Parts: sequence; structure tokens; C-alpha cells
Amino acid sequence: METILPIMNQYTEIETCVECSAKNLKNISELFYYAQKAVLHPTGPLYCPEEKEMKPACIKALTRIFKITDQDNDGILNDAELNFFQRACFNTPLAPQALEDVKNVVRKNMSDGVFDNGLTLKGFLFLHTLFIQRGRHETTWTVLRRFGYDDDLELTQDYLFPPLKIPPDCTTELNHNAYLFLQSVFDKHDLDRDCGLSPDELKDLFKVFPYMPWGPDVHNTVCTNDRGWITYQGYLSQWTLTTYLDVQRCLEYMGYLGYSIISEQESQAAAVTVTRDKKIDLQKKQTQRNVFRCNVIGMKGCGKSAFLQAFLGRNLMRQRQIREDHKSFYAISTTYVYGQEKYLLLHELFADSEFLSDSEISCDVVCLVYDSSNPSSFEFCARIFKQHFMDSKTPCMIVAAKSDLHEVKQDCSPSPSDFCRKHKMPPPQPFTCNTVDVPSKDIYIKLTTMAMYPHVMQADLKSSTFWLRASVGATMFAVLGFAMYRALLKQR
Repeated sequence: METILPIMNQYTEIETCVECSAKNLKNISELFYYAQKAVLHPTGPLYCPEEKEMKPACIKALTRIFKITDQDNDGILNDAELNFFQRACFNTPLAPQALEDVKNVVRKNMSDGVFDNGLTLKGFLFLHTLFIQRGRHETTWTVLRRFGYDDDLELTQDYLFPPLKIPPDCTTELNHNAYLFLQSVFDKHDLDRDCGLSPDELKDLFKVFPYMPWGPDVHNTVCTNDRGWITYQGYLSQWTLTTYLDVQRCLEYMGYLGYSIISEQESQAAAVTVTRDKKIDLQKKQTQRNVFRCNVIGMKGCGKSAFLQAFLGRNLMRQRQIREDHKSFYAISTTYVYGQEKYLLLHELFADSEFLSDSEISCDVVCLVYDSSNPSSFEFCARIFKQHFMDSKTPCMIVAAKSDLHEVKQDCSPSPSDFCRKHKMPPPQPFTCNTVDVPSKDIYIKLTTMAMYPHVMQADLKSSTFWLRASVGATMFAVLGFAMYRALLKQR
């Protein structure tokens, strides 16, 4: 051993030296134990012996774990959070005395490791440094692997992208438990309790991500408050949009937030509901889905972008403040049909020609927009309808945009009204966002209703009674929702 010790001191990457003998069976079990430990719980990725401190990658990973575990976002882990952490990683809670002993060890070694009887980030990192220095690497590795890290301290693909089977003609939505989790994340970072995320609050929310997932276009995809901050409703809408359009990205994002740990689920896949085949909905004449996609089509300059932004409550004056490079081709928010809250996802298509791909045709309802002040605008809508939707089962609505301007006769024949009558569609819906107040949402309720009930005969859709029932239900539910919102706000 006298010969080996100088070598170990010179080469710090040597973790353990065991004197053994196969002949005498001396320390054979110890030899295999330390060999296994060196492979399963290596020191190298965690700790730098020369500097006697943890490596940056390890500090970064443990900081993310601390932020996820700090469920009230007060910068300390209280006893309840420490116990949850202990159960999540080691399947057993800490006894009250054991908790105090841990905090006392931190107190003795650093002044700012414990605050208000809770463990600070510095204290949390110190504890893991102590574990490593005392040869208990397995403790830190157990924590890291529970939160999805591999031997290189990167989140594994299995953790970020759990298997999720999605059959054809099915869509993906967040379930109730997922929305509860996302609500808790929002509340955790909405420090001023104004039901909106300021730029700093949003940045803090995404500190557990390796990159900023939302760009400036998100603010023009969902509802924001008067200051341009994403509201609680807008925040949930963006998550709904991501789940619908790119469920793999949603799983990845939920992994960064620690959904499976906090919600005590096997993986993020438990947050997603795969809807049944749309053909079954048509056969049963009812749907269990909560998200409906509307493709908005029309020639350039007809008012499609304004139609999307009006859905988010923005009149023409507010829309003029949007920067060109911050524009979005999507808009998503909630509507109420017969007292049911549903998400309507609007997607603006740029159909410069009459050719549309299968993905552009695939949707729950089509909105064909024409400029009522442009005599050549409707012809494009008529051609698109005849080529792609005349023989399909997808319901269509014609929207006469810019109805605040002088309406002109369209060059094509028949007229928009006669065209709709001929093809058994609702009459053209006048629309304008050049208003003083928030633009009306009636037209979006109609689109959602058509998407929910594609089997309803067009004659019923033209009936004023049908739309009245939907609108009254929406109004009553909106009033009730506002009352509940105020009550919850007072509680918060």
C-alpha cells in the first residue's frame, strides 16, 4: 500500500485501491463492490478532485432538480418539499429528527445553507458535495437518474420522449391532471398574482429548460393582457397548441418541468389523451374531443391575419402594433358551445395557388375568407371550395371580411349568397375587426359549433334557433366562468 498511495495521490482519477488475494480470498467481495461502484456511480462526471468541488454540469443538473422540487418557488426547500424529494428519489420519507440532523450539518459548515428553517440551493449543493467527498456517490447518482439524467449528465431520450402510440385520424390533447400540473407551474411563477406572466416571470419558469422554448410569436398566438404579457388562459392555450401540433415536443417540455416526478406518474405520456378516430365521432354523431382545428383560407390581403388576431380580442388598432417578424400563423383560445369550454385552433394557410396538400386540407372546419370590398376576392374561395371541399365531409363557412367598408359586387357568378345556398352552406358571415371595443366572438362560436357537430344538416346550421341556443349557452357559461375567476382571484 505504501507503493500505491503516492500513485493515487498523483493521479486523482484513481478512485479506489484495494489490496486483495484470490488465493487467500482476501477482500474479493470488496474488490467487486468497488469495481461495480466505479462503473455505476463514477466520480468523474460529478466532481473535480483538484478543485475539490462539483463540476459545472453536475451543478447545473442539481440546480434544475432543486427548482423543480421547490414547488412554491420561494428559493428554499421546506420540510414538506424535502420529504417529497426523499420519497420521489428513495421511496421513503425522512424522520423529523433526520431532517433536523441534515440541516444541522449544513448549518455547521456554511452560514447561508439554511434559511427560515429550509434548505437553500447552496445548502442543497453542499450536501451533495459532502456525499461525494465521503464516497457516497450513489446517493447523488440516484437523485440524478430519478430526474432523467444519464452518465454524461444529459437528460435521456427515454425520459424526454416516452413511447406514445397515436393511430391515424386521432389527435392529442392534455388531460385534466396535466392541466392541473400546468396550473400549479403557472401559480408557482406568477409571483405578483396578476394572472399574467411578465418577461422575468416567464424567463424564471423556463430556467429548467436548456433553451427558451417560446419565441416572440407566441404573444400573437394566444391571449395577452394590456401589457402584452401572456395570461393564464393564453398560457394554457399555448400548451394545448403544442400538444395538438407536436406532441413529441410537448412530452419533451413536460419532461423538463418534471411532470412525471411531481405528478408521480410513470412518464409524461400519462399527461396526454389520444382521442378516438374521427370516423367514430361521425358515426356516433358526438365527440369527446376538446380541441378543434379550423383552417383559414383566402387570397392574399383578404383579412386572414386580422381574423386570427380578432379571435384573441385584438381590434385593428392593436393589430397595427404587431411587428412583422413577430406575426404568427396560428391563433388559439377558448369558446363556449352549449356551456362546454372548447379550444378553437385557427391556422392561416397561404394558398398562393389552388393546390393544397393533404395536411392543409385536414381539419375539423374550414373558414373561407374573402374581402367584401374587393370584387375579385370571392372567386378564389369558390375555386378552393370546388376543388377540395365540395365532396368532403368537412363543414365550411364563408366569411365576408372588412364588412365595415363599402361592399361591392363580386366579379364571379353566382354571388356569395347564391353560392352558399347552392352548396347548402350557411350564408356568408359579415366580419370586421375595425371596432372600438374587442371584436365579437360570435363567428368563432359558430365555427366551433360546426366543428363539434359536422353531422348537423346545413339547413339546421342556417337556422337562427340553432345559433341562438349555442350563443346563449356560451354567454351563460362565460358569465359563470367570470364569477368563478373573480372568486379564485380573491382566494389567491
